[in-house]
Amino acid sequence: MTSDAGITAQGRAAMTRGSTIRTTAATVDPMHAPRRRLFLWFVLPALLLYVVFFILPTIATIWISFHKWPGAGPMEYVGLRNYEILYYDPVFISSFINTLKIIFIVGGATFLISFALTMALREMAGRKVVRSVIFFPNILSAVVISILWGFLFQANGLVNSMLAGIGITSPPAWLNESNLFNVIMIGLVWVSTGFYTTILMAGIDRIPADLYEEAELAGANPLQRFWYVTLPLMWEIVAMAAVLWTISSIKIFEFIYAFAGGAGYLPSTKVWNTALYSYAEAFASPGTPRYGPAAASAFVMLVLVAVLVWLIRRATRREALQF
Repeated sequence: MTSDAGITAQGRAAMTRGSTIRTTAATVDPMHAPRRRLFLWFVLPALLLYVVFFILPTIATIWISFHKWPGAGPMEYVGLRNYEILYYDPVFISSFINTLKIIFIVGGATFLISFALTMALREMAGRKVVRSVIFFPNILSAVVISILWGFLFQANGLVNSMLAGIGITSPPAWLNESNLFNVIMIGLVWVSTGFYTTILMAGIDRIPADLYEEAELAGANPLQRFWYVTLPLMWEIVAMAAVLWTISSIKIFEFIYAFAGGAGYLPSTKVWNTALYSYAEAFASPGTPRYGPAAASAFVMLVLVAVLVWLIRRATRREALQF
């Protein structure tokens, strides 16, 4: 008993000395400091670009949001007045609601369809070709896609022709102001689905096929295999895709502007999101440009993105599974 305890104590002492020796060796490594300086030179250009083009403009936008400024000349400090303007502006409220619809309704539909496609494509022959086809809308410019979307939904377009072929002779007026935002949301789902399907398929490709075989032998149906095998093993990728969608959905601009607007004029305020609102306030508002409310709108959306990303990361935080 005593000798075992003595050996254990000696072993612990040896382990401690070994750890100390390794730590000291790492500290006095003659290549350690030059290696760190070498890394700094690689990181420094990207850091400078990030500070100049992201951090400083963000700080400037926050500063402008507390001022009345037409874009030239001196600024007039107004405190929270610009945020009060947003609070009482019905156009901003409707734009904010439209932005939330894009985040949650379009995002939810996009992910549901993407999940369905990933499960359908997982065992499909020629899935790489199909993946390329559904990714195609992301290759084209958003302006080109919006023009194509307009041709599809015009009065004599492909959508109404297909509906007439199945007996629907009085289709909705798709481009009417009351239906326009719904058509925009459908278009955003179509544009986004291929991108997120590709991301999720990349996660599924990492999962060993024998796990699906074992689940199938155990009697699991496709939905159970997805819920108990696919989703847990690609949870981190799903969380990352949700964060990407949250950030990108706030910045959607070209599709709405080109689809619902036209050369030289903005679309109806009923289809504006906050990106269009900020643009209109700063660059396209009648009379004197109002950079203060535009900057305040941009800052509100920055806070919204930060909160949503934090909530997503909190809600999707799980222990990583090894496979």
